Amino acid sequence: MRSDLIFGALTHVNNRYKLCQLASKATRKLHKPNTRLQDTTNEVLDRFKDTIPMNVVAETEAETAVLGRAA
Repeated sequence: MRSDLIFGALTHVNNRYKLCQLASKATRKLHKPNTRLQDTTNEVLDRFKDTIPMNVVAETEAETAVLGRAA
């Protein structure tokens, strides 16, 4: 169900408006002709659900930069 995909994606994007904006942009870029738009939207939401949260990636990159300077 799409609601499960939305709630899964909200664990990584904490703002619903931001999620809608990101999902619509990604759907436009990933949509292939002769496929259903609903399937592409579901795929985008599934990808959001499976990715690493943005704030964790930023923290990891910052830690790597700090450790790289210390070495």
